[in-house]
Amino acid sequence: MSFYHVYQTIRDDDFYPMHDQTSEKDMMTILHKNILTEDDFLRLLSPMAEMYLEQAAQKAHALSLQYFGKTVLLYTPMYLANYCVNRCVYCSFNTQNVIERRQLTYNEIEEEAKAIASTGLKHILILTGECRKTTPVAYIVNAVKRLKKYFDSVGMEIYPLTEEEYKTVINAGVDSLTVYQEVYDETIYDNVHLSGPKKDYKYRLDAPERACRQKIRSVNIGPLLGLNDWRKEIFFTGMHAKYLQKKYPDVDISISLPRIKPHAGTYEARYDVNDQDLVQALMALKLFLPRVGITISTREAPDFRDNLIPLGVVKMSAGVSTEVGGHALEHGSDSQFEISDPRNVNMIKHAILKKGYQPVFKDWMPF
Repeated sequence: MSFYHVYQTIRDDDFYPMHDQTSEKDMMTILHKNILTEDDFLRLLSPMAEMYLEQAAQKAHALSLQYFGKTVLLYTPMYLANYCVNRCVYCSFNTQNVIERRQLTYNEIEEEAKAIASTGLKHILILTGECRKTTPVAYIVNAVKRLKKYFDSVGMEIYPLTEEEYKTVINAGVDSLTVYQEVYDETIYDNVHLSGPKKDYKYRLDAPERACRQKIRSVNIGPLLGLNDWRKEIFFTGMHAKYLQKKYPDVDISISLPRIKPHAGTYEARYDVNDQDLVQALMALKLFLPRVGITISTREAPDFRDNLIPLGVVKMSAGVSTEVGGHALEHGSDSQFEISDPRNVNMIKHAILKKGYQPVFKDWMPF
């Protein structure tokens, strides 16, 4: 049994009749409930729910205060390598894109680490392209051991690993994992991943659970919005998070909501996801799963990110570069995608304070 079996039971559901039948009375009932059903979650994603965003926002704000307080954790990504063997139509790292490829040496990793640590950040997320030959697990392990000298928390967003490999990187010091399914619709998934190991839908879908079984501290999942109808993708994401949260109660589960941004390829989002859609998605997730953390990355514009803070955002990236070596090296690489919020760590810190929230640089220490 894995989430794939759950997905198989809901993937062919026709959500639209439920959306069409959602009434104002239904919305008022849902907004006054403490525990929501899956049907309630679906109705929160309906067009009718757009009329109740203000009420949903007030409840999301209250739930976020109840479960997370007035804090926002700051972190930044560090790109170790951008070699990749996959052909994902939406990503600059697509093996057929002509971009400058590079991989950091261990000394360069320490240079990057020193530059990031000087900003006060204690949490980082290391990323690579998906190329086991150039960027093997052994390289990741050695990189993590060096980074642990500078940071209290090292998260990882790399290619899916076997369960034994997750055990190895966790023992080396990795405490959190990010794995985006990109798109939960299995047919669309097959169409946008043209070749490479990432084409294996189920192996990727099961990756978070393999890490959970090895007792990783935190797992972050999410769709890449724009590849499918956002209402369906958010429903599948919420169901995935609920499955993980229920089966692995000791693991912190969080969700990111990235939208497709300009990249080295020519692919453009097939489904529009505007700011209001993103807000509705965030509200629905927060009301359905109050204990799930929400992360908003620098793919979003500064004002929009700031305004989302009171609605349930508990993690934000800051001082971001999506280039390999982008924090300290004179010659980095091409970026993975364009960011929309170029503010440095200090500027993000003050933006959070201006909202009446506390920026947190460290909320985790291994022992």
